[in-house]
Amino acid sequence: MGRNLLMSSLENASFNILLQILFRCVTFIINAWVIRNVGHEVIGIMNVRLLLLESTILFLSREPFHRACLGQKGEFNWNQVINQIWLSVPLSCVLSSIFIYIWLNILPLGHPEHSSQYTFGCWSVAFSCVLELCSANMMLVSQLYCFVKLKIILDTLHIFIRTIIFISIIVYDRSAALIAFSVAQVVSIAAIVVSYYIFFYWYIKCKPLYAKGALKTRFLSAKTLDTLFSDMDDFNFISLRDFFPKYLGSINSCFNKKLNTLTLSFAKQGVVKQLLTEGEKYVMSASPVMTFSEQATYDVVNNLGSLAARFVFRPIEDSSYFYFTQMVSRDLPLYKQDRNKIHESCTVLYQVCKTVSSIGLIVLVFGLSYSSTLLTLYGGEAFVASGLPVTLLQSHCFAIVLMAVNGITECYTFATMTSAQLNSYNYLMVFFSISFLILSYVLTYVFGPVGFIISNCINMFARILHSVHFINDKHKDTDHRPLHGLYVGKLFLFTLFLAGCICKASEHNLSKNMLTHIAIGMVCLFFVLLSWSVENKDLLKKIYAKFTRTEENKVSTD
Repeated sequence: MGRNLLMSSLENASFNILLQILFRCVTFIINAWVIRNVGHEVIGIMNVRLLLLESTILFLSREPFHRACLGQKGEFNWNQVINQIWLSVPLSCVLSSIFIYIWLNILPLGHPEHSSQYTFGCWSVAFSCVLELCSANMMLVSQLYCFVKLKIILDTLHIFIRTIIFISIIVYDRSAALIAFSVAQVVSIAAIVVSYYIFFYWYIKCKPLYAKGALKTRFLSAKTLDTLFSDMDDFNFISLRDFFPKYLGSINSCFNKKLNTLTLSFAKQGVVKQLLTEGEKYVMSASPVMTFSEQATYDVVNNLGSLAARFVFRPIEDSSYFYFTQMVSRDLPLYKQDRNKIHESCTVLYQVCKTVSSIGLIVLVFGLSYSSTLLTLYGGEAFVASGLPVTLLQSHCFAIVLMAVNGITECYTFATMTSAQLNSYNYLMVFFSISFLILSYVLTYVFGPVGFIISNCINMFARILHSVHFINDKHKDTDHRPLHGLYVGKLFLFTLFLAGCICKASEHNLSKNMLTHIAIGMVCLFFVLLSWSVENKDLLKKIYAKFTRTEENKVSTD
């Protein structure tokens, strides 16, 4: 097999970053319009309550199966993998029933005028989750066989359909915002599921024709066809029926015991990780800490504060997790594995650590000086008048540094832990989650909404310490020290400190002249990036060389 896993991961991360930017830009524009024309309460219900229901169902029912099945595909029988991933569908039905009851009967709504739309929204979100998991099998196959552009195209289609339907309904009737959200959710997910099945039906039908040299199409170039079909001899699916569960003679033969154990480990871990990820939303939903209007304000600021995490860190983490699962075996010590693979994976971890930690520090320094400017541009002067939004966003900047380090270290940890280690870590995660929820509840009453961010920072710092200990222990018998990548260069730090001082002075003296203040920040950012490039020129040369070789290989095959 000639597919390059590292290049596929880099390409996937690059496309995902662009996609996240597109998606968040569209979301922010819609939210800004809804805030001005519909009201804060609707944003709070949609973005906090309904999206929390979606993430809860999807994460708990999809994540354990997907992560377990994403291991090296040579380890398991494909029929067993497909059977395993389809278990997420009945699990999502059960979880949907439980959480719909909780969302409708236990969690307070507080707005009777939105009651009927809220009920419709809960059922629609649950249905869309079950529907989405009907394509979880094909999502897994497309990732394992490096169909990077397929996922990007379908995700873009999802954004487009969802946006068009939502805007169309809400322009026609502004009072039906929750109905618009629900309908857009279901229709866009249905389009994605159907598109996956259509693509793989076409792919299976055309693959033999390509092998014979008889495949011709007016819509795809020869270069695109080579990208899709070359080096795919191990793609053994010959019918759409192969994507559906099969009875293999007995229950024991239908499922792999090791895969079951791994899935169960990720399931236990998933419950805790979901509490850690969405803990503040659970606290907001289950207690009268903030009104829906205040929740909407927090959500808007939280989304702005998490731009770096959503645009850059999350795609890098997802692609890195896939890469590390393919390069490093969970069950063998590093010194017993392929030296070339271990050397490459350690080099990648070192480089990614240096990159994400540098990005986090840049966001922190410039965020402290430009939070007020960004929020004023987004929501107007009235939005920042109270000072709370600015304080929230500046607090997020500190959290982003920890997000950067925690994301990549935990990514490598989860990708290389054995099943026994995952089970042990689950107990520690339980402690983290309980501590986080208690801290969130207590610190929110003491510090207000900023308490959510403080508790999240404390929690992430504790998780970073654990991941650092695990990675150092795993590499103690080797010569590799990948975590040294967390130490950014002296020139970069000095330039960053100087830029921070200049931007702070600009904020105090030129706050009314916004364009000049922004221009000064752009100049400072240029010199910061230049200093980073100077200190990391070897890394930039390697990246450039890899992409250049890839383009040359593509040209040579044409």
